[in-house]
Amino acid sequence: MAKASKTTVKKGKPVAKSAAKKAAAKGKAAKKTKTAKDDAAKKAKAKAAGAASAKASAAKAKSKAPKSKAAKGAQNKSAPKKAAKAPAKKVAAKPAAPPAKKPASKPAAAKKPAAKPSAAPKKSATPAVVETPKPPRAAKPKAARKPKVDAAAAPEVEIAEVDIVEIEIVEVEVTGAEVTESAEAAAPAAAAPADTNTFYVTTAIAYPNGQPHIGHAYEAIATDAIARFARLDGKDVFFLTGTDEHGLKMVQTAQNEGLTPSELAARNAGRFREMDERLNVSFDRFIRTTEPAHHKSVQAVWTRMLANDDIYADTYAGWYSVRDEAYYAEDETVVGEDNVRRGPQGTPVEWVEEKSYFFRLSAYQDRLLALYESQPDFIGPDARRNEITSFVRGGLKDLSISRTTFDWGVRVPHDDEHVMYVWVDALTNYITGVGFPDERDPNWKYWPADVHVIGKDIIRFHAVYWPAFLMSAGVPVPKRVYAHGFLFNRGEKMSKSVGNVVDPFNLADQYGVDQLRYFFLREVPFGQDGNYNHEAIVARINADLANDLGNLAQRSLSMISKQLGGVLPEPGEFSANDQAILAEADAMIGAARKAMATQQIHQWLNAVWSVVAEANRYFAGEAPWALAKTDPKRQHTVLYVTAEVIRQVAILTQPVMPAASAKLLDSLGIPEDERTFARLGGEVRIAAGTQLPPPQAVFPRYIEPTAA
Repeated sequence: MAKASKTTVKKGKPVAKSAAKKAAAKGKAAKKTKTAKDDAAKKAKAKAAGAASAKASAAKAKSKAPKSKAAKGAQNKSAPKKAAKAPAKKVAAKPAAPPAKKPASKPAAAKKPAAKPSAAPKKSATPAVVETPKPPRAAKPKAARKPKVDAAAAPEVEIAEVDIVEIEIVEVEVTGAEVTESAEAAAPAAAAPADTNTFYVTTAIAYPNGQPHIGHAYEAIATDAIARFARLDGKDVFFLTGTDEHGLKMVQTAQNEGLTPSELAARNAGRFREMDERLNVSFDRFIRTTEPAHHKSVQAVWTRMLANDDIYADTYAGWYSVRDEAYYAEDETVVGEDNVRRGPQGTPVEWVEEKSYFFRLSAYQDRLLALYESQPDFIGPDARRNEITSFVRGGLKDLSISRTTFDWGVRVPHDDEHVMYVWVDALTNYITGVGFPDERDPNWKYWPADVHVIGKDIIRFHAVYWPAFLMSAGVPVPKRVYAHGFLFNRGEKMSKSVGNVVDPFNLADQYGVDQLRYFFLREVPFGQDGNYNHEAIVARINADLANDLGNLAQRSLSMISKQLGGVLPEPGEFSANDQAILAEADAMIGAARKAMATQQIHQWLNAVWSVVAEANRYFAGEAPWALAKTDPKRQHTVLYVTAEVIRQVAILTQPVMPAASAKLLDSLGIPEDERTFARLGGEVRIAAGTQLPPPQAVFPRYIEPTAA
């Protein structure tokens, strides 16, 4: 990087000098032409003054170029000053390391080591900057700085054939506009959703060092319900999921299985996609972080953060958890009775010391706290918001964001010795998935995300690291991060060692996909921990689905089929009972929207099943089987009202049970284009006189298999 910057300066300076000499020559010629008219003399004097000014400006820029770093230091903390502080921040930082590696982390700092002979040998590593091509998109956010270049230097600089990134950094140094450059890099990107009706939701991307388990399935099912709800409510939805395939765990697992990391990633990522398809998860894109498009996106983010002076080189020494892919301070770890040191998640940690690039996370403490205060719903549920706010107020330390001990990852664009640490890589998937760094991509309209759905164990990375990275890169932050709880099998956390890890494919085969989806979304308050076991699943299937909703639909529709020839009857005047149950059904959509505004899926389902229970009481109380003999017109009204309630319930349960709800709507003769939430609330009713197909049992009871 240092060599590339020096080369650019050599190309730029002669242009400025030649321009000055040329202007000066014109000035002298103007002075010698004494017979010119007065206005020509005035123009000549003006040119001479301009030439002198240009020459003086060029000399001033040349003499003050190093001083501009000091000016930048007053505003943004200069590179040498930060490097000097780094050892105090890192437990075992080597004093000589920061100035030695500084040229690799920030191109403009290349001139500083010249004053320190001891750092000179490190320049041998810098040719990688010239040889390694930068992502072509990297310069886009800085387009606004071009007018400053035109004003401070000759236009010829614009056509110099050098790497875009180096040109921009040198221009900033020559014009002394470092403060503006930093501010521009941190400013939000211009691209913002033009369509306010968009809705972008994501899962966390799964780590495929093993097979998917029920925890992965739970997150996928819940996020799918959120996405389907928004689609049915008229939103233009984009739903992203996928796999996070880099990192040390993948390398170690692949070695243990006799595979390459690439082979392991391909095999297991395929299994995660199969799980989503088996569970009827309606994703719009399944992203893999090994995709070339993702590498380009991550390198663009890195380049932007580097240009904003938020990345520097140092040496790291500390406790590292391979399973968590996270570093922990010593006071965050404990040594158990087995003499194994573990981090806050209970995972073993090991002492690691290596060269690393760091992200200046500490510089974003105030901005993050301001974000949480100005956008109180940025983190959900409330318990997680309080946890994160307290963590940030306690002080942030700079974050290690590269590794040299393995090479399975995204390369640092200016230093091939390093691969990016997993969180810069993994978190960037959320913008890669909608087209970044190409902000002209049609899918970029969906950013910023409306909600990232994640597990509570990774809330810190999504609510602290991720918005800080985006602020540094000049990209808008997401609107909300929502953390769900853990699932426990009979009160125990799932663990391979305990042997209670459950295969979601087996559960789907045993209970049915829609039944499984309904159980987890109704049983577990979303955002809290939850328990599951065979008995609980069977109870929900038989009580809620087979008895309550299934039985109500089967009894009423069978009566219409057998006694009325399958034709939905014309209702008479509605009684108080009719109006009461219809009003409850009409109110479901409002209660559901209110609950889903904060991802309270279980509350939405509670509201629906409250109406299902009331509809069963209504049906039993009106006794339409008896009315067939005593008051046929009243029977017709009761059957019509019951069918209307079932219609609204079936439409509103589609996001949770897409296949089963579709069967219910088929039985009611509801056309495909009349199954959205716009048809709820009472303004539209089911059409009387419709010929209904023969009813079908949608929710069979679960019967324990007999022993062979």
